[in-house]
Amino acid sequence: MKTSLCLIVSFVLTSWAAAQEPTPAEKLGWKLAIHSYTFQKFSIFQAIDKTADMGVKNMSISGSVNLLEDGKIKKSSTVDMSAEDAKAIKDHMIEKKVDPTFVNMGVVKPGLDEAASRKIFEGAKRLGISVLVAEPEVHDKMEELGPVMDVVEKLAKEYNIKVAIHNHPGPKNFYWNPDTILTAVKDRSPLLGACADVGHWVRSGLDPIECLKKLEGRVITLHFKDLNEKGPKAHDVIWGTGISNVKGMLVELKRQKFRGAICVEYEYNWDNSAEDIGECATYFNTVCEELALK
Repeated sequence: MKTSLCLIVSFVLTSWAAAQEPTPAEKLGWKLAIHSYTFQKFSIFQAIDKTADMGVKNMSISGSVNLLEDGKIKKSSTVDMSAEDAKAIKDHMIEKKVDPTFVNMGVVKPGLDEAASRKIFEGAKRLGISVLVAEPEVHDKMEELGPVMDVVEKLAKEYNIKVAIHNHPGPKNFYWNPDTILTAVKDRSPLLGACADVGHWVRSGLDPIECLKKLEGRVITLHFKDLNEKGPKAHDVIWGTGISNVKGMLVELKRQKFRGAICVEYEYNWDNSAEDIGECATYFNTVCEELALK
């Protein structure tokens, strides 16, 4: 009887250990997350449902969020939403077995007005956000970059919240080129870095792997994409089927010893993108398995 009991206990412990075995992505220090903007035509609750259905356990949230009021979508600033709405979102994530702490929030736009910028950080703190994805507001004036970053750095240190500068496509976006982000964070706190939107680099005609190399040591998080072509008219495709060299980017991130969230921001096939994203996740997991063995 004692031997049988030992065997049972051993089996239970072995099964528990197997269940706790980290995934290949986790072994690399990565979290795959769905950015809520991917489902910007749906409510945040539907976005959580879709994320859970494809087996992804993490999410990031946009600077604005789609809530439900009388069955209709109501857009709200994420940092300004009520405690009741924030609790409802968290409760729904727990119910769906999605991690209730968003890996990051944004894009937000802190600026020279410290009081207004502080509201962003206060809202992030209330929501348990540890990374802000931001495009600090400089009105396209390089001379404003230093003073604005002084405010951002001060608040990042005060709240112990990382600020990852995001790039939209060039040449209109101030941060489209990684050189500008490097200028913004030069000699500043390690709390400041980049949210590398690799798809927007491709839309801007840049090589995303070379951009990642430039930002080595400053990549905090990513908005990850694969595109069908270079240029402003490019659109998202299932990872591994486009021209962005997804595997090459992941190899580069491993080389850099990047640790953090890789966020799916799929900006195509808006009404029915879940199946495409599921295939992106499958490709990502396959590459991670390969990289984790090396």
